[in-house]
Amino acid sequence: MDSIALVATLQLLLAGTFFVIPVVAWFRGGASQDAAEAEIRRQGHSPSVLARHGIAFREKPWELALALAIGVTLTVLGVLNLTANPTGRLLSWIIEPVVLVVVGFITAGQVFSTAYTRAAFARSADPALHTVDAPALIAAANTAFPAWLRPVVLTRFALATLGSALVLVLLWL
Repeated sequence: MDSIALVATLQLLLAGTFFVIPVVAWFRGGASQDAAEAEIRRQGHSPSVLARHGIAFREKPWELALALAIGVTLTVLGVLNLTANPTGRLLSWIIEPVVLVVVGFITAGQVFSTAYTRAAFARSADPALHTVDAPALIAAANTAFPAWLRPVVLTRFALATLGSALVLVLLWL
């Protein structure tokens, strides 16, 4: 496989994750939110503590639209690169660094959600959050999602970070 075909393949694989993950989150996010709220009640807190601190597991319409737009953009890049269109290479030089930094940062929050949530609760000025069992909360929320979603999230993180870095190296070569 030549380097541009590999670039396109990495872009198309990453694009696929931007169609799968947000659609699953759109359809299962309500159940995930319900499970998180049940867990927070079990821990002796009102679910309003989650809302007060912006902790939500439901996909918002703009989040779904943004993820799908990223998926479409990466698909277009991949197709342009597969067809040896020079515009694909130019746009890849512009878009891949953004994907590496921005998408890498956002997906890191998804991959390390338990650690990030635990740390955010510990730093909070709200004493109620200091007693929340963050791992139990995240685990409860995750029960609403299919078991195969976690490996897809990990794959998206790897493709957004290592994959994007590899794309840039391959474009340079």
